Amino acid sequence: MTLTRLSLTDFRNHAGADMAATSGLVALHGDNGAGKTNILEAISLLAPGRGLRRAALLDMVRDGAAGGFAIFAEVQAGSDLAPVALGTGIEAAHPGRRIVRINGAPAAATALGEWLAVLWLTPAMDRLFVETAGNRRRFLDRLVLALDPRHAQHSNRYEAALRARGKLLADLASADAQWLASLEVQLAEHGAAMDAARQQALAALSAELAGQPDAPFARPLLTLVDSEGAPREAPYDAEALKMLFASRRRIDAAAGRATAGPHRDDLNAVHAATGRSAARCSTGEQKAMLLSLVLAHSDCVARLRGARPVLLLDEVAAHLDPLRRGALYERLAGQGGQAWLTGTEAALFDAMPGPVTRFHVAGGRISAG
Repeated sequence: MTLTRLSLTDFRNHAGADMAATSGLVALHGDNGAGKTNILEAISLLAPGRGLRRAALLDMVRDGAAGGFAIFAEVQAGSDLAPVALGTGIEAAHPGRRIVRINGAPAAATALGEWLAVLWLTPAMDRLFVETAGNRRRFLDRLVLALDPRHAQHSNRYEAALRARGKLLADLASADAQWLASLEVQLAEHGAAMDAARQQALAALSAELAGQPDAPFARPLLTLVDSEGAPREAPYDAEALKMLFASRRRIDAAAGRATAGPHRDDLNAVHAATGRSAARCSTGEQKAMLLSLVLAHSDCVARLRGARPVLLLDEVAAHLDPLRRGALYERLAGQGGQAWLTGTEAALFDAMPGPVTRFHVAGGRISAG
C-alpha cells in the first residue's frame, strides 16, 4: 500500500500542503514543532479509528481556520489496481462530525480499513508495556484491524452495547429485562467476533515473530491474558459470553462497569531471549521489542492481505545507535511497501538505501529535499 499523494487543508499547523511520494522510504526532517508528526497523524486518520494521538476532532483544526479541516490521499493498493481516493475531515457547519469519502462517495470510517492499513510507532508508545491495559488493548486492536478490517465494526458495536447496558444497570431494579437480554446477545455476538479476530491475529503474529532473529531488535513473546493476568486458553464462545454477562448483572451494577469480557483482556509480552516480562525490561529493550513487533506485523499483513501496510515511525531513528539504525533502514527498504519516518536532522537519514522521498518541514511548510 502506497500513498502517492497527500494533501492537507487547515490541519494542525498546515494551512495547505500537497505532497507526492513513491513506494519505499519517506523521510521528513525539521525542527521540533515544525509539523512532522502532524503529517503522520493526518495519514493515520485515513484508517479507521481516532489516529495516532487519539485527539478530539476540533483540536486538529488549524488555529485561525474557519472551523474545519480536510485530509486527502491517493492510495495505490496494488500494482494491478487503480488508485483509490480517500478523504476525511470535518466541516465548520458540523464540527463534531467526521466526514469520510472514498472515491468521492460518502462512507463510514470503518470502510477505510478495506483500502488502507496503517501501523505506527511514536515516542508516546515507548512505555506501552508498563502503562494501562486499555492502552495495550488499543494497540492490539490496531494490529488486528490491519489484518481484519471488519474488526472495527465489531468493536464499535460492542462498545455501543456496553454503554447501553451500563445505563440500564445504573437502575437495575427498574431495567427492562428484555432490552437488557437483547443487549447482552449483541455483546456476546460482537465480543466473540472481536476475541476470535484477536486470537487469530496473535497466532499469525507469533508465527511471524518465531522466524525473526533476537538481534538487532529484541523479539517479544505475546499472549492474551484476562483481567487477572491468567492466559486465555480458548476463544470466547458467544453463548458462554451471553451467560457471563447475564450472571454478572448485579456485580456490574454495583461496580458501575462491566467487570468481565473481551474489553477487560490484556496483551502480555515477554522478552524471548531472557524470559523477562516486558514491563520489567529496560526502556531500550521495550522500544526494541515494540520495533520488532511492528516490523514483524508488517510482514504478517503483507503475507495475509497481499499488500504491505503503510508504516509511520515517529522519531524512531534518533533513538537508535548507528548499527541498529542502519539495520532498520535495510529492513524497511528490503521488505518493500512504504514507510514514513521523522527526525530533527537530515543527517539521520543519510544511510537510507533508495528510493527515498525526502521532505523538509518548517513552520507548517513542506518542501522537497
